[in-house]
Amino acid sequence: MTESTVAADAATPALPTTLEGFLASVERRAFRFAELGLRHRDDALDAVQDAMIKMLGYRERPPSEWTPLFWTVLRSRIIDVQRRRTFRLSWLSDARAPDGEEIDWADAGPDPARHHDGREAWGRLAEALRQLPRRQREAFSLRVLEEFDVETTARIMGCGEGSVKTHLFRAREALQTHLEEFR
Repeated sequence: MTESTVAADAATPALPTTLEGFLASVERRAFRFAELGLRHRDDALDAVQDAMIKMLGYRERPPSEWTPLFWTVLRSRIIDVQRRRTFRLSWLSDARAPDGEEIDWADAGPDPARHHDGREAWGRLAEALRQLPRRQREAFSLRVLEEFDVETTARIMGCGEGSVKTHLFRAREALQTHLEEFR
């Protein structure tokens, strides 16, 4: 093996070989994605858990298919929960307003000021993302936060690559406008 091959292998994270390992590697990112889409911690936890349980049925699929399959399943679950909310009576649940429950993000950093700034920045970004239309929020989360390529994002969202690029462009413009004062 050459030095460049060894360096490339070291830079590329290996795909988990077991479904349990794969699910453990995506659980936190999946929760953040679901929470941004559902705006409610408990609903997000339920959606991620449901998606993970559904993935057990795909255990025999090759590991290379698990990533787009999982994110497609999770996205579908989030949409199901959102649709169900629209049909509930308003006295049972008001889905239009988040419950204000704060995410408990652990930070190992010793600097409290930096910790506060990071929480404030994440809070502003999360709030700005919540105000985006669903498709723009999904495109931004999958492309930027999850770092999926355009093809995989299109597959997860069930649309064309051009649509992903359009939604991402519009999301970035809206976020830049919304977060301009935070700079």
